[in-house]
Amino acid sequence: MTQKIDAAIIQAAPIPLAIEAGIDALLPRIRDAIDGGAKLIAFGETFLGGYPIWLDEAPGAALWDHPGTKALHAILMEQAVIEDDPRWEPLQDLVDKAGILASIGVHERRRNSLYNNQLLFRPGAKPLPHRKLVPTHGERLIWNRGDGSTLEIHRSGEAKVGSLICWEHWMPLARAAMHHSGENIHIAAWPTVRESYSIASRHYAFEGRSFVLAAGTVLHREDLLNGLALAGGGKDAHSLIMEMPDAQLQFGGSQIIAPDAAILAEAGDAEEMVFAEIDLGRSRAALASLDTDGHYARPDVFELHVDRRAKEGVVSRSGETGN
Repeated sequence: MTQKIDAAIIQAAPIPLAIEAGIDALLPRIRDAIDGGAKLIAFGETFLGGYPIWLDEAPGAALWDHPGTKALHAILMEQAVIEDDPRWEPLQDLVDKAGILASIGVHERRRNSLYNNQLLFRPGAKPLPHRKLVPTHGERLIWNRGDGSTLEIHRSGEAKVGSLICWEHWMPLARAAMHHSGENIHIAAWPTVRESYSIASRHYAFEGRSFVLAAGTVLHREDLLNGLALAGGGKDAHSLIMEMPDAQLQFGGSQIIAPDAAILAEAGDAEEMVFAEIDLGRSRAALASLDTDGHYARPDVFELHVDRRAKEGVVSRSGETGN
């Protein structure tokens, strides 16, 4: 019997910069989706902490030694989640009790670096991380690059769930690695699902014969100011945010997409939840005409090597010492 899963995207405004307040706000939203029948729930890119939209909207943000940029970076460093973060406990408890999967974008700190991480919370297990391999353009001012150790998927029955973040969907070899894993449900995390991002998400669905949850968020400048106040930000950070337009800055556009690239559900530019039923039998049936990891592959011509080792940058080895 084919597995069917009710999926939802929660398209909402984050509480930027203030992680604990953001986690508190997540819980009732997830409960609402569960009440609607959802077993798989997705949020957009860096929903916890908010997307660093000032890199796009504040003209001075990329200037060397900009005091506002440094102040916002310091707040993100202080607020960012860490591995095995105790602040996850209420969320993990909800996931365990409800037996759901929840994909949530976060700012993560490892040592002294920040990473863009899309965490898949799953019952009875640690969250599955995916750290963005290449931060896009100005994002490199904030985030370090991930490595191949987080190019993994979650397996639950017939469901094989993975994720990529934003412009990773234009990395052909990353897509090939994910398709090779047998992924049939994919979380595509975006700040806004604009037209070109929708095209990339629908292409991914068609190419990988997978269902895609293209998850976006909504954001106004006022949301940033409110989050900054909760995080205890100072005048330099406030001044940088005030350089941005007093307007809506992220515009949702979330979509749930079938393996034939058809749009099953679509959101507008305001806060809302969208739902769709995922019938994994459709993914298997679509492989009859296109299997990019099988009969549409040419392993005798093309070969991809994926290094899934964690790269720490510094390797310490203890040698033998003489007397």
